[in-house]
Amino acid sequence: MYILISNDDGVQAPGIQALRDAMRTLGETIIVAPDREQSATSHSLTFHQPIRATHLDSETIAVSGTPTDSVMLALRSLLDRQPDILVSGINRGPNLADDVTYSGTVAAAMESTLLGVPAIAFSLASYESENYQVAADFAATLVKQVLEHGLPQDVLLNVNIPAVDAGEIRGVRITRLGKRTYQNPVVKKEDPRGRNYYWLAGTPVNTDLGTDTDTYAIENDYISITPIHLDLTHYETISHIREWEVNLWQNRT
Repeated sequence: MYILISNDDGVQAPGIQALRDAMRTLGETIIVAPDREQSATSHSLTFHQPIRATHLDSETIAVSGTPTDSVMLALRSLLDRQPDILVSGINRGPNLADDVTYSGTVAAAMESTLLGVPAIAFSLASYESENYQVAADFAATLVKQVLEHGLPQDVLLNVNIPAVDAGEIRGVRITRLGKRTYQNPVVKKEDPRGRNYYWLAGTPVNTDLGTDTDTYAIENDYISITPIHLDLTHYETISHIREWEVNLWQNRT
């Protein structure tokens, strides 16, 4: 078994080290990840400057780019053979609800899925905890299942693990993405020269209270597994707006 590991917290982050230790129980591993923190870079690529890949040791490559850069370089240039699976994380902090669209952790799994390698993104739902062991142990269990059963085409798994002891986890739920907004998302400040600057912050507020959501699972100490499909097409709307087609062209201004 050959397992590619990436993240968005950087190649030296404790979460990726814990994930590698867990994956080593399953097979051969290789880390290809950003050389520094790249949180919230989403699915961005580096186009306007060169990207460098530095071999830190025989199992670790640091990339001077985003998580997506790292996975693309790994699968299209750096590795001498195709991995059986990519695992991304373990992220410091949750990746829930709409926030998956910002997540570099999830984006690494997206890129791998686009390039034909099954992928799972793992996140520990805490910014304070440094105990990644429970999440890492579960990652090994889930990876074995995915390797045995496979995933549908263009589908990745987004996994969030509560930051509690193993005995406090109430089980595993297969969930859908919730919805959340942020209170006071922009903080405006003034520097000593009187110029404004801004911090993006805010307190998350869950607006979908369904018990089948990833946010509900984490709030109630369940592990959340959400299948994410890369096809963003809303098929029901195709037939609806098809009625506009002729008028859209003939009545153009």
